[in-house]
Amino acid sequence: MTIADIKNMFTDPTKDILRKKKALNRSASLAWYVLRIIILLAIGYIIIYPLFYMIATSLRSRQSYYDSARVWIPSSVTIDFNYSEAWKFIKYPEGLANTVILEIIAGLIEVVTCSIVAYGFARFKFKLKPLFTAGLFLTILVPEIMVIIPRMVTYSKMDILGIFGLLADLTNGAVDLRPNLIGSPLAFYLPSLFAMGLRSGILIYIYIQFFKGLPYELEEAAWVDGAGPVKTFVSIALPSSSVVFTTVTVFSMIWHWNDTFLASMYVDSNFPLSVHLNRINQTLIAAAYYPHDPETQSFLMAACFLFILPPLIFYMFMQRKFIESIDRVGITG
Repeated sequence: MTIADIKNMFTDPTKDILRKKKALNRSASLAWYVLRIIILLAIGYIIIYPLFYMIATSLRSRQSYYDSARVWIPSSVTIDFNYSEAWKFIKYPEGLANTVILEIIAGLIEVVTCSIVAYGFARFKFKLKPLFTAGLFLTILVPEIMVIIPRMVTYSKMDILGIFGLLADLTNGAVDLRPNLIGSPLAFYLPSLFAMGLRSGILIYIYIQFFKGLPYELEEAAWVDGAGPVKTFVSIALPSSSVVFTTVTVFSMIWHWNDTFLASMYVDSNFPLSVHLNRINQTLIAAAYYPHDPETQSFLMAACFLFILPPLIFYMFMQRKFIESIDRVGITG
């Protein structure tokens, strides 16, 4: 028997087992790390692929479509021509100005008014609250297309509690003070002003979930100091709500920016960018560019990239706060 055999006889076998277990854990951790990288790369590719395809196609010239071997890096590019034509087809400066005037301002109004309504739902008990809560969820569940006809009728002859309509009936139409809001910014502003704008129900629900999590002690201290509901909301709730305001602002801006249905219904001229992009096929056909023309795809992708560029820049500045707000507000699903 050698000296090594004698040492092995007195060596603790658990040390060898622990060493092998640590090596196995390191191998498992490395394998899980590699698997996570592969999964994230696959998901990132699926998400970023449309954007890459859009950019690559928007740069292609007519000659590059005949070179099927090069897709992602075109053999020849025409940046100026493609983007200048797309700029012209979607009337970019005019459409951008109309988007800001009609949609963005309405979205900002909606962010403020929905917070006031949600604070009332979250903090106060009042009669018919269950009924109003059911109405809130109906605004989420009922699509806009189902209520667009009564809205158009209402906006075509806007009335206040039927007073103007009664006056018109009494004078046989000689005095009709009911204004036509179709085609004016008020058709966008009024629903947002009363927290009934584009997807206001979802924004109110997000606010409610956040306000319910605020400590009651802060508001009780303000009430002891003599602050009323309005002052408590302005001085206590709003300063504590920067997180949820970020979430709601991003959602509201993106939804209003992408809105085509309401914008095409409420406006008969001076359309926002979303409507111009939605009707670009008719514009291209009118300009003698047909769907099977190779250049048509380049114009379409260039117009799409110009359309998403402002929201993309906006999100680049807001992404850190937005991700943090999503985590703290607790939105899932």
